[in-house]
Amino acid sequence: MTRRFFGTDGIRGRTNQSTMTAEMAMRVGMAAGRHFMRGSHRHRVVIGKDTRLSGYMIENALVAGFTSVGMDVVQFGPIPTPAVAMLAASMRADLGVMISASHNPYYDNGIKLFGPDGYKLSDADELKIEALIEGGEIPLAPSEGIGRARRVEDGRGRYIHFVKSTFPQHLRLDGLKVALDCANGAAYNTAPYTFWELGAELVQIGVTPNGTNINDGCGSTAPLLLQETVVASGADIGIALDGDADRLIVVDETGTIVDGDQIMALIGTSWARQGMLKGEGVVATIMSNLGLERKLASEGIPLIRTKVGDRYVLEEMKARGCNVGGEQSGHMILSDYATTGDGTIAALQVLAALVQSGKPASALLRQFEPVPQLLKNVRFAGGKPLEAQSVQAVIAQAEAELEGVGRLVIRPSGTEPVIRVMAEGDDGDQVVRVVDRICDAVASAAAAHA
Repeated sequence: MTRRFFGTDGIRGRTNQSTMTAEMAMRVGMAAGRHFMRGSHRHRVVIGKDTRLSGYMIENALVAGFTSVGMDVVQFGPIPTPAVAMLAASMRADLGVMISASHNPYYDNGIKLFGPDGYKLSDADELKIEALIEGGEIPLAPSEGIGRARRVEDGRGRYIHFVKSTFPQHLRLDGLKVALDCANGAAYNTAPYTFWELGAELVQIGVTPNGTNINDGCGSTAPLLLQETVVASGADIGIALDGDADRLIVVDETGTIVDGDQIMALIGTSWARQGMLKGEGVVATIMSNLGLERKLASEGIPLIRTKVGDRYVLEEMKARGCNVGGEQSGHMILSDYATTGDGTIAALQVLAALVQSGKPASALLRQFEPVPQLLKNVRFAGGKPLEAQSVQAVIAQAEAELEGVGRLVIRPSGTEPVIRVMAEGDDGDQVVRVVDRICDAVASAAAAHA
């Protein structure tokens, strides 16, 4: 069954348009609340958000929806997505909600839901909530059963304490100069305190949110500012989080970007040598570089691939008992510590390795040489261009050309009308030719439909 509202990471859209309106948010609160009303106990939902202007509107609408069906609401204000997951489990809540569109611009927003165990909802749960959203009247609580709402101010402190507990107790960050970019997002007042309390000298950027500057020229999807800051300040390393702080990108002391694949290689091989790596290998998506696969194989560690989306990485990790997984984009899931991606926890693991090695970041974090990889997006107005016979023929030709020397990944985006075309291989020129041919074919098929 096809999901109408939920994409690869919750419900997301432009605010006051499409699905991301106050009316829709209230409906989501009513439907999700009703779905998780199980048992006779007093039901509770915890809500966090990032720093978008629309967060006020979405939060209040959600509170109205949840309380109308009888759920009590605990509001934490701006906190990272993984903090919501942690607090949902620690507070024995029935549901956790994060209001965020992650790395998107401020005018988008989204609703991410977590179950009582702190994990993102299954497809089955999301389908049942969608059925309630679309199914007409949702049963309301009796007048005496309407829920109460309470704002709790110490959520940030609880999260900082928890995150610090994942850092090796015998280590400190004294003498380490860290450039930290919080994307003017959810971690603007948690990540700086975390690193400072562990002893780091901080150079901070992206810590002055105003409602509209989240991810604006900063954060993990716009790392140029961090690269320049690291070099100009003489920092030992740079850490960039995204808008809701569930992923990160690292910059070494030379200003070079270190992506999620290199971080997975570092943590995976380091944990394997310490006897900490669990399960059948490291889990990543189909987008991770072939160089990561080869690096892990050289250490006797299999790379297990899933479709794109950190929820699918986590599902595979749970199925195989793995404790390290992630995405090239910087989602890092370290399941010994967290039930979802956590950029701050992953950053602390990188900093711990840096302190223990005594090496510069450029030497430590270049775990392998990536093979040439190219990703291009083709936007389309309607139809299904990937199903066109002309496109299928070009794809078949490209697969034959790359067989044994590279990989091809073509997929529609889960959040926007875009076809993503990625190829990689040892011959960079061949990769460019293959991607361009497929993109041209997709664009032509889309234009013909329009």
